[in-house]
Amino acid sequence: MLDSVEREASVSNHGLDRDQALALIQQVVEEHIETLEAQPDDPDTAAGTTNNRARSVFETLRKAGWLHEEERSNWQRLVYFDPNGILLLQALRKIAYPEAAVFSDKVLNVCASLSNRSALTEDPWPQIESCVASLQSGIAELRSMQKSIERHTKQQLSASTLKENLAVLFDEFSERIGRTCYAQRVQARLPSKLAAARRSMDELENDFELLGKMQMEVMRRLPALSPEGAMAHVRIRLNELHEHLDSVEPLADAIDRRTADFTRRSQARFRYLQETASENRGKVQGFFETMNRHFVGQRVIDIDSHAINVPSLLIQDLKIPSGLESLYTPRLRRLAGEIDPLDDSDQLSLDGALAQLEGNIRDSLTVGRANRFVQTLPGGRGSTFKSNELLQEHVHNDEDMGYLIACLLHAQSTDAEYEITVPRCETDSDAGDFDTKLNYRVERFVLVKK
Repeated sequence: MLDSVEREASVSNHGLDRDQALALIQQVVEEHIETLEAQPDDPDTAAGTTNNRARSVFETLRKAGWLHEEERSNWQRLVYFDPNGILLLQALRKIAYPEAAVFSDKVLNVCASLSNRSALTEDPWPQIESCVASLQSGIAELRSMQKSIERHTKQQLSASTLKENLAVLFDEFSERIGRTCYAQRVQARLPSKLAAARRSMDELENDFELLGKMQMEVMRRLPALSPEGAMAHVRIRLNELHEHLDSVEPLADAIDRRTADFTRRSQARFRYLQETASENRGKVQGFFETMNRHFVGQRVIDIDSHAINVPSLLIQDLKIPSGLESLYTPRLRRLAGEIDPLDDSDQLSLDGALAQLEGNIRDSLTVGRANRFVQTLPGGRGSTFKSNELLQEHVHNDEDMGYLIACLLHAQSTDAEYEITVPRCETDSDAGDFDTKLNYRVERFVLVKK
């Protein structure tokens, strides 16, 4: 009832007409007439016409505070849904129907806002407040992603057939998490953007002009605060933003670990179900082959039950020495080490850290690196290159081999500007041909530019 009225009221910006609200409630009453008739303790709604029942329900909702009625000068009576009730219903909907995990764009927006120095200088305090709120919401979405992976892991462990196992892996996890939120999180390059946001925060905390602007804005909004209290308020909010930024990367690492755990458990469950199904299938097949040998030309329904000497089923009493606890090996917990901050006064250390960061980004095997390698190849769209030609003409050191490995890793990516086919897969042969270069063995393939 409340759900239907709230949905209709959210569409109408000027409120619902009383007759319209009564008609909507009457429609819901007619759809659930059996439920109302089964409640003898409520004579107002259990008896009478549907119109009377709808009016009784309307008055009950109005007295309880869910609905507010406003009578205008033109005798028009408008009905509004209580704002607190809207928040409660939205929370109940999220609990009853949890949404699929989504990648948090809010974290990236916060990084972009903190890196935009001109906008931050023009109006710093509203930007900081918005960043704190967006980052809190983004962290909540990342935790939702982590919870969704955990829920899929439990579903995978409870799968009793290969069909359920594969459905959880490909239909649910791959579509809802792997190809959407998780793939986007990997492509977003969060570590580098978070590092830039932290540098902006360090600069902001040492910019006394911006701190003064934020102090004045806080005093304007909260006149009761002294200048020292306003500055303390600004410092507390900046520290809160800094702590939220520091918590994003550990949370992303936890999502990586849970994704790897899901993949490992899915593979183990698949192997277990495959071996169990094969063993049971072999036993059933052997049973019916024995039946065919002893009762040739007869139907199973016509066979005398006394003529079949089937042994009784035996259930073994299994026990584990030292109890179930002996199977569990506690995980080793390592204490988090302290991160030594860089000395801002030592330019040599700063340049070394930036060079190391640039080297890590340059050497990462991303789809962008693969596309850059393909762009250096001669020819336009449709140009074909065999793997032995690429190894001979374009691979001369480990860095070039890294480009080739990136191409192989991201061949199925939607962002790849090339396609790769393997002759062994096309001919459906068991063994393929390999080429050797720089202590690497590469199976032969064909690369085609898109």
